[in-house]
Amino acid sequence: MYAPERQQEILRLAQEGGRVDVLSLAEEFQVTAETVRRDLKALDRAGLLRRVHGGAIPVGRLDFEPDLAERDAVAADEKDRIARAALAELPADGNVIIDAGTTTARLAAALPVDAALTVVTHALPVAARLADHPGIALHLVGGRVRHRTRAAVDAWALGSYAEISADVVFLATNGFAPDSGLTTPDLAEAAVKRAVVKAARRVVLLADSGKFGQRHFARFGDLTDVDLLITDTGLGPDDARAIESGGTEVVRA
Repeated sequence: MYAPERQQEILRLAQEGGRVDVLSLAEEFQVTAETVRRDLKALDRAGLLRRVHGGAIPVGRLDFEPDLAERDAVAADEKDRIARAALAELPADGNVIIDAGTTTARLAAALPVDAALTVVTHALPVAARLADHPGIALHLVGGRVRHRTRAAVDAWALGSYAEISADVVFLATNGFAPDSGLTTPDLAEAAVKRAVVKAARRVVLLADSGKFGQRHFARFGDLTDVDLLITDTGLGPDDARAIESGGTEVVRA
C-alpha cells in the first residue's frame, strides 16, 4: 500500500472511530510506528486530522480526552524516568502541590519512605498513593470530581488553592509548545491548573515528549510560566534549546 492510500484509510478510521492510535495503526498496516507518525504528521499538516498524545483525532474534536487508564499506559517507561528525575526537585521538609496527571501520580508513587513533606493535591489517584505514607502530611482539595481524570474542579478547588503558598507545584499537561503554551481538553481542569501555578513559588512541569506540539481546547498558561520542564530524550535538542531560550530550564531524563 502506498502512503497516500494508507493515509486515506487512516483518515477513514479516525472519522469512524473518533480517534486512531499509533500502535494499532502500525499493526493494522504492518508498518513501523515511525511510518505511522509520519502519516499522521502529513494529515495534520493538511488540516485533516489533529495529532494528540499517542495518535490523532478528526479535526473538530479537540475536546476529545482519553480515559485515565488509557493515558497511563502510554509512554510508561518515559513517565517513570520523568518521575524519578523529579524527586531531585522535592524541597527538604517543605510543601508541594501535586497536580492531577498520570506522570504526577507516578511521582507520588515514587516518593521515598523517609520523605517528610506537606503535600496538597486535588487528584484522587495521587491522594490514594500517599494516604498511608508515614512522612507525608496530606491535604486533599475538594470539589466536583471529573470521572475522566479523577480530579476535583470548580469553585471549591479554586478557592482552596487561592489560600495556599507552596514551595513547588509539580504540574501536568496534555500539550505543550512555545507557540500554543500549556493546554488541556477541559476548561474546568484548565482553571484549576492555572490556580495551582499561581499558588506555588516554583513550577516544575512533568510532561513526556509525546505531548510536545500538541494543542488542546483549553489553554492555562505559557511555557514561560514554567521554571523547569522535566521530559524524556524524545524531545530533540533543538526543541529543548528553543524552550530554554524562553527562560525555562529543560531536563531530558
